Amino acid sequence: MASNEPKQGSGGSGGGGFFASVVSSLSNIGSAMTKSVNGLMGYEGLEVINPEGSTEDAAEEAKKGRWKQEDRDGYWKMMQKYIGSDVQSMVTLPVLIFEPMTMVQKVAELMEYSFLLDLADKCEDPYMRLVYSSSWAISVYFAYQRTWKPFNPILGETYEMVNHNGVTFICEQVSHHPPMSAAHAENEHFSYDMTSKLKTKFLGNSIDIYPVGSSGRYEVDGYVYNAAEEPKILMTGKWNESMKYQVCDPEGEPLPGTELKEVWRLADIPKNDKFQFTHFAHKINSFDTAPKKLLASDSRLEERQRAEKRTREAKGHQFTPRWFNLTSEVTPTPWGELEVYQYNGKYTEHRAVADSSDSGEEINPTTTEFNPWQYDNLAAE
Repeated sequence: MASNEPKQGSGGSGGGGFFASVVSSLSNIGSAMTKSVNGLMGYEGLEVINPEGSTEDAAEEAKKGRWKQEDRDGYWKMMQKYIGSDVQSMVTLPVLIFEPMTMVQKVAELMEYSFLLDLADKCEDPYMRLVYSSSWAISVYFAYQRTWKPFNPILGETYEMVNHNGVTFICEQVSHHPPMSAAHAENEHFSYDMTSKLKTKFLGNSIDIYPVGSSGRYEVDGYVYNAAEEPKILMTGKWNESMKYQVCDPEGEPLPGTELKEVWRLADIPKNDKFQFTHFAHKINSFDTAPKKLLASDSRLEERQRAEKRTREAKGHQFTPRWFNLTSEVTPTPWGELEVYQYNGKYTEHRAVADSSDSGEEINPTTTEFNPWQYDNLAAE
């Protein structure tokens, strides 16, 4: 006899990803150029022109910055060796495509609607548990549809979050090339772990970005199934608006006498926000969510010079993440293998000590000097 335990069904959605930004310029490739890839390749009409210019001066603007044929040939020969390479190791991206947030901060946006996970834990109905948890997973998509790219964190940089739905959150940059972040969140109802890795590839006349775990676009439809693969609950909605559910028959049709019920709705968002931030994004980018005795490696603190790498290499030391351990597990993805980091529990111990401190010492996080380093005093090393 088939078990009555539920099984999650897949929903329909279109293509998309974390970043929809268009990279318009390349710089510092060797000792070379700050001109566009399109210009280098000689594609007429695709040069970046003055965005404030009128149609009358478009032709003149388009001619500016053209590469001479001999220069184009020379630079192309130089750039051929970069084809297939990780673009992040060879390109300085223009600051205008970035948002004022680092990737370890952005990961915390996963927790905006974490109350849905609380409801899933409290719920006795196994099918409704999947409705709540699936709605939470869908709600995450909206945070990742912004067209701005987060800044790449420094190796060892962290982000901590408290004061939101009882959640304690920690994220650490565990690798710089390729950029990898590991995160852990927990409260009395759930614990959540993730590893994020971004790979890019330079293809000569374009750049491919492969985020592990990309999102769809807007419309989502699907079912919660039982173990016999019979639909039990219909789910429908848009990840930029709301999600609803309705009990259905084995054919997937709504049961008579039932109606669609809303399980999640997007919170109000600021009007005309420059970076399309939500209110929650502004909150996590402030000290309102900072815990007592904030780690000196936190993203919200001012960045210092990257001297640790030189010190570490001079000593022959290898960087070791503080709050996560690299496991032997490797997850295959369409874009390559993803190494998995596991939360080691040390941050929970650290936070318990910090929160229970009876010293009465008040630390102002705005005056704490940023320090992601493993060496407390470089001058003394």
